[in-house]
Parts: sequence; C-alpha cells; structure tokens
Amino acid sequence: MSQELIAKAESRKEANALDLTNPLKPHAGKVAVVTGAAGGIGRATVNRLRADGATVVGLDINPAVVENLSEEGTQGVICDITDDEKFQAVIDQVVADHGGIDIIVANAGIFKAGEYIEDLGQSWDLHMKINLTATQRFLRFSIPYLKHGFEASIIIIGSRNYAAPGPGAAAYSVTKAGVTQLARVAALELAPHGVRVNTLHPDAVFDTEIWTQEVLETSAARYGMTVQEYKTKNLLRTEIKSTDIAQLVSVVAGKAFIATTGAQIPIDGGNDRVI
Repeated sequence: MSQELIAKAESRKEANALDLTNPLKPHAGKVAVVTGAAGGIGRATVNRLRADGATVVGLDINPAVVENLSEEGTQGVICDITDDEKFQAVIDQVVADHGGIDIIVANAGIFKAGEYIEDLGQSWDLHMKINLTATQRFLRFSIPYLKHGFEASIIIIGSRNYAAPGPGAAAYSVTKAGVTQLARVAALELAPHGVRVNTLHPDAVFDTEIWTQEVLETSAARYGMTVQEYKTKNLLRTEIKSTDIAQLVSVVAGKAFIATTGAQIPIDGGNDRVI
C-alpha cells in the first residue's frame, strides 16, 4: 500500500470520473473484489456484480479462477489469501489498475464436516487461517481504499453455523462466529467513513466445491436424512443456490441497503434454530 495509491483512489472519488448514472446498472462504475471466486458462491457473485455494472476482480488459490472468469469476461487472479505480502500486493494492483475499490466480498473459506473436537488437529489451524485470519487481512488491506470508494460496502459471507452450529463442525462454526463478530466491529469502526459492513448467512448451498458427495452424505447421516431430504430441510423446503446468494450480495451492496450496516442477514430458507 502506498500514499500514491491512496491519492489515486481519492482523486477518482473527487473527480467523479466514473459513470454512476445508469439506472439499469446499479453498480456501474464501481470496482469490486471477490475472494473464493473460482466456483460456487464466489463465481456466481462475480458474474452478478459484473452483470450489474461493476468491474470485478475475482481471487482464488485455484488456478482455474483465471480461465473460469475469463470465459465470462472478468479478471481472475491466482492468490493465496493466507500469504499477507502477496494478498496485499494483489489489492494494491487492483487500485493501480482500476483507480480504487468500492465493494469487497469475503467469501473464501473451507469446511470439513465430521471432525469432532477431540479429533481436531491441523484442521483447526487451517480453518482459522483461511476462514478467519485471511478475512481480517482482506479488510485490513482494503479499508484504506474503501474509505475513498463510491457507496463503499463490505460483505462477509458467514454461515447459519454462527448461530446454530452442529456436531462435528467446531472449527468451521467457530470461524464463522468469528468473522461475524469481526464484521460487527468493522461496522462500528467504519460507519464514520461511510463504509457499510454487512454479513450474509447462507445455509446448505450445495452447488459449491466444499459440498462434495462425501460431505453431503456425512451431514445427511448425522440428521438421519437422505441427501435429498437434507438439501431441503429448511422451513420453506427449498434448495438454496449460489446464484441466490449472489443476487443478495448485489442488492446489499447497492442503494436499497444504503442506510444499513452491521446487519446479519439469513439466506437459508428459514431455520427454526435461528429464528
């Protein structure tokens, strides 16, 4: 990060050089960065924000992010978000290339089900490193630029587990509770700068890489259900898709939520343990 890049972001804001007037494109002229963008919720979010007018850069440790997003007309960057130096460099490069950052979506994460507390070893540390610490770093590296952004918005992808954890998911549940608390503090700290911070809590979004058939079967068995029953076990008996999450991300980042910060927004079909 450099003062030159900060000045570039401030200059863009002052000049109002980007076209933010197209009512059909709610994020026209904005620059967004999405982590975990090679597939699932991240990829769907990149596509939705781009369709809604934003210039989007998607990050992922999976090299497929480059090809997957380029096919859809978006820039994908290979990035290990647990490497502070490289992560910072990528964020700075986004500002150097596009003039600033207006939206960040912290989506990257891992989930290993069926690991009980007494058996947790390195998996605990890995969950903390990727799901929690890397999210804090994403905020840390982006906030100086978001303070100069247009309708600046931070969106954290949490989980139903923050409020309603299950057995065998201690590491994941603790990290999602952690990022939820991180987002609440960030909302308090950044409100004076006009930066909104909100958390979305999906549940059972099965068209993502973390929901392998093995994970599905393990989780379903824990509830005494078939896989299909498990997929629609919410109150509305509906399956939640990555595109549903992406649509909500775009709306929350837009004018409809311009006066909302610090919110916890479920997108889970209704969960009686949360409600």
